[in-house]
Amino acid sequence: MTAVSRAEYCVIACAEAWRDAGEILASPMGLIPSIGARLARHTFSPDLLLTDGEALLVTPDGTVEGWLPYRQHLALVTGGRRHVMMGASQIDRYGNQNISCIGDWTKPKRQLLGVRGAPVNTLNNPTSYWIPKHSRRVFVEKVDMVCGVGYDHAPDARHHHIPRVVSDLGVFDFATADHSMRLASLHPGVTVEQVKEATAFAVTIPNEVPYTRAPTPAELHLIREVLDPHNTRTREVEA
Repeated sequence: MTAVSRAEYCVIACAEAWRDAGEILASPMGLIPSIGARLARHTFSPDLLLTDGEALLVTPDGTVEGWLPYRQHLALVTGGRRHVMMGASQIDRYGNQNISCIGDWTKPKRQLLGVRGAPVNTLNNPTSYWIPKHSRRVFVEKVDMVCGVGYDHAPDARHHHIPRVVSDLGVFDFATADHSMRLASLHPGVTVEQVKEATAFAVTIPNEVPYTRAPTPAELHLIREVLDPHNTRTREVEA
């Protein structure tokens, strides 16, 4: 069997966001998070709810297993029973996310997606992030516009929680006294110095940083032969 790729470590890191989640709705955005959510459902989170993005609940292979009307979807969102994994054009040390614009919002240099549902997601249910290209342009000192709400802007939000940020370099969380970003694990082949060089703020570095766990043989089989036989994961992470 060929060596585990960086993309496959990223799939595992994303899947772990939903470990033992129970009956909640997984809302992954992006190829690798989607493979990760389906892998979690196949293995250690059998009660996880997956959606086709429209109005149906589906199994990891796409078989319809239920109906999810919009009213019920909103009930899950506002009741903290969904875990979203969104993308970010910018993210800062407290987990504030920007997907709206680059530069002053009154006259931006670049117009992006817009705020979309990011404020509702982050204030009402756990929200993680997937960033396929870790760089100082994305991991910034301060976002140009707050779309997804970080810890410094949501001290009293009932369901606000950012379990993890996964990038092509490692996994990050906010398990610090001031809820600033911390390096939780490195993907094999990545160094702490690479993370520091690619991050525009001083991320907290523990004395000992573990490596992201490798997939088991069974998980690797599922990723390669069942969930992503066409290797689409390399579109987001080539290493």
